[in-house]
This record gives sequence, structure tokens and C-alpha cells, in this order.
Amino acid sequence: MTTSRDLLSSLIGFDTVSRHSNLELIDFVERYLASHGITSQRISNADGSKSNLLARIGPAVKGGVVLSGHTDVVPVDGQPWSSDPFTLTDKQDGRLYGRGSCDMKGFLACALAQVPAWQALELKRPVYLAFSYDEEIGCLGAPSMIERLMEEEPLPGAVIIGEPTSMQPVVAQKGITTMRTTVTGKESHSSQINQGVSAIHVAARLVTQIEAIMQELVDEGALESVFNVQHSSLHVGLIEGGTAINIMARHCQFDWEIRHLPSDGFDVVFARFERYAKALEAELQQRAPEIRIVTEQMVDTVPALADRDNAPAVELCRECLDDPTLETGGVAYATEGGQFQRVGLPTLVCGPGSIEQAHQPDEYIEISQLEAGDRFMQRLGERMAQ
Repeated sequence: MTTSRDLLSSLIGFDTVSRHSNLELIDFVERYLASHGITSQRISNADGSKSNLLARIGPAVKGGVVLSGHTDVVPVDGQPWSSDPFTLTDKQDGRLYGRGSCDMKGFLACALAQVPAWQALELKRPVYLAFSYDEEIGCLGAPSMIERLMEEEPLPGAVIIGEPTSMQPVVAQKGITTMRTTVTGKESHSSQINQGVSAIHVAARLVTQIEAIMQELVDEGALESVFNVQHSSLHVGLIEGGTAINIMARHCQFDWEIRHLPSDGFDVVFARFERYAKALEAELQQRAPEIRIVTEQMVDTVPALADRDNAPAVELCRECLDDPTLETGGVAYATEGGQFQRVGLPTLVCGPGSIEQAHQPDEYIEISQLEAGDRFMQRLGERMAQ
């Protein structure tokens, strides 16, 4: 019998950092499923370099459960790993180390390990495996897979996103939008400061306003207590511009994000920034008509997951947990949950491992968490067989 640990070792061995293809991993999963009589289908990206994988175990009837997980992982560049990040390593401390061990190949391994048992149970309702690409860089792969699922399969009754939550059911997440703001100024010698408009100085005003908007939301009481950061957060992560210390900069750009509450929404928060930016641009154009402030979305908004319309998913999840009395919670990080919810599917997030270990050097999953994931999958199959 192939265990979840065996499968996790295989999955970790594929370097599926988002800048690389995930097709070798997809090939492996396809072959594994086929060896157990399960057919699967690929939903590829535009150039065919990456693919989602969708498979159904059980009959084509309504009321099934979708187990959704991403196959890509974040880079290891510059991180001080003490072992090979793409080799599953047991240091005899109750943990299994490797990139993606908790985020989120552990969940994939637990699901795949149960496939033979699910086949033997002769399920009454199906279990879907929905494995996506490019979640880590904007949840890019899931929409086409969800579209295929909704077009070709009977309506599922619940979706479980297997991000690492330490097996706690999570019913809310923030949405995220990443943006790039580009400022075009007017160059001049820095000794003649009244002749130019520094794009860097303008960008600094915009960055300061971004932080001020976040504080405005807090002061207005736009808070949701389910999140550890209770307000929508705005953050500038990268900035670059200028050519020399004695030249007023013509160009400056910065990349930033809005992680919005389900109750706020991206448009509401971004509108505050856009109003300020347009007013500032108009003011500066009185001095120099060439001044421009342009903001573009880098990827589509990843929608938030709201705590609503999810009773079937919550009930099913509780039936499969070691502790069915666990409180539901919320997380500040983004998942594919909101993408499933917006097409009307009851959705929550629940998976083995802790988000505190995700993206870290020496990422690991507790062996006890992997075992809890196995028990969850076993009980899930039993529920689908009833």
C-alpha cells in the first residue's frame, strides 16, 4: 500500500516552484490515478507549460465533495535550508522537511493515498481531486479548472481547500489584489528644484497615502474579528526609480497590494487611493503637463472567502475531523476558496500543517498532522459511501 508519506516524498521531489513547469508532477499523479482505474483530465495554461488536473472518484451524481489543492510552491532562493528542499527529510524529530511539505503537498498526498480505499468503498457520491497550478503567484490556474468542473460535472455539494490550517475549519479569508503604480515626473538638475517634479517624491506621497488609507479603515471601524489582522491591509513591497542623486527623477514605480476584508471588497478600498492619485496628478500637471500617475493590476483580484452559504461544507468537514467541536476561523492569507464560492459552491479551507511553517526555510509538516489528514480522508470516504 502506498502511504501518504510515500506520496509526499514523491511530490516533494518535483521542483514545482511557480517559475517552473509542473508537468512532471502532473504526469506522476495521472499515472498513479490510472493505476487505480481513475481517469483524469488536464486543463492547461495558454502555452501548455503548466496544467491543472481534475479527476472524479465515484459516480457522476450531485452532492460530491471537491478536494482542491495547488501543485506549485514558493522559491527557496537565498533561504538557509539545512537539508535539500526537494528531498523529503525525516530528522527524527516528529517532522518531515521539504518545500511544499505543509503548503500544500501534504494535503495532496493524504488525498491521493486514500484513492484505493475510496475505490473499494463504491462511493455513493463522488470525490473530486482538483489540483491547480500557479496559486502562489495569484491563483491563476484555478478559474479554468472550476469552469470545467461546473460545465462537465454534476453540481458538487461542498469544496474543501486543503491549505495548512492545522486541521481547523476556516470559513473566511481575505481577498488580494496586487498592483503596480508608475509615476512619470519631470527631470531637472537637483539644484533647480523648482523646474522639475521628482517622480520619487510623488511616489513617496502616494506610499504615505496608502498607509493613511489603511488607518482610515481602522478608525472607521471597518473590522472583522475573525481575522488576526482585523482590517483590510495595504502594503508596498517593492519600489525603484531615479537615475542619479543630482537628477530629479523622471520615473518611479512601486508594487503594492490590497488584502481586503470580505465586507470591504477591492473596489471600495482602491477607490480611495485612486481619488487621491487623480487629485494629486491634476495638481502637479498645473506645474508640468507631462506628469502621470498610472496604476495597473498585475493579476486579477483573488476574491475573498466570506462566511456565508457554507453549511454543507462545514457540516461535512466536522464529521471528518478528529475533534468535531473545533471552532471555525478566518485567515488573512489568500486561497482559491473565494473562486469556488463565487460560482455558488459551499466552500471552506481545512488541511494538515501550519501556515507558520509555510514559505520558510526548512519548511516542515508534523507527522501527527499528516496522520490527522489521513484520518480525515478516510472518514470523508466513509461519508461519501453512505
